[in-house]
Amino acid sequence: MQAKRIIPCLDMKDGRVVKGVKFEDISDQGDPAEFARRYNNDGADELAFLDISATVEGRATMIDVVRKVAAEITIPLCVGGGIRTVEDMLKVINAGASKVSVCSSALNRPELLSEMASAFGSASVVLAIDAAQSGIGADGKMTWHAYSNGGKTDTGRDAVEWAKTAEKLGAGEILVTSIDADGTGKGYDLELTKAIVEAVKIPVIASGGAGSLDQIAQVLKETGADAALVASILHNGKTTVQEIKKYLESKGISVRRKAS
Repeated sequence: MQAKRIIPCLDMKDGRVVKGVKFEDISDQGDPAEFARRYNNDGADELAFLDISATVEGRATMIDVVRKVAAEITIPLCVGGGIRTVEDMLKVINAGASKVSVCSSALNRPELLSEMASAFGSASVVLAIDAAQSGIGADGKMTWHAYSNGGKTDTGRDAVEWAKTAEKLGAGEILVTSIDADGTGKGYDLELTKAIVEAVKIPVIASGGAGSLDQIAQVLKETGADAALVASILHNGKTTVQEIKKYLESKGISVRRKAS
């Protein structure tokens, strides 16, 4: 089994780390630089920085905050939110990001993925899919739509088909977040995650719903996801990155370890 990654996520609003439930009821969690330092020192494999209000507010990512977070870590940093052009991507990478995540801008203009991959390589391009259940398909299985504008707009686009298209256009990784599960602590949407994993050959990061160590182990073991995004249970001190990794290893799941 390929070693799995644990990726803490900093959802950002007004320069602060926040967390919500199903993309609503946003509450302040603290200073991003402090969280970044803690997770870096605790053995996180990567860090995600998602400016959740940038697209809705029609502005660019807060570059100064990205720079402060990047200064605190030695692990890869993925930044998303408000990135609409290759020029925006360049600014974020110059501020310290190693990967860039796009959601609404790629839904609005899919060729952006190809432009970004051509400029910086597919390994630097992450497609974020915010998905919610849309009903039962003709085959009797659940279907999901991809949402834009911070989970506020149903694009009507099938999330699994969108993942396939994005891979062909140059995305090097898929970050799939279940809007239905987000912030609930009731576990990841296993069916959604597995459907995306089986549809593409590139790595898939599972996101939305982590509330226990067992749920993290479950999504990695049962869906084939390459990584798990974790937020609330780390921010509130319920567990740590090291505790997560030790638990996963106890369940026979290989995780990345820093070289000594």
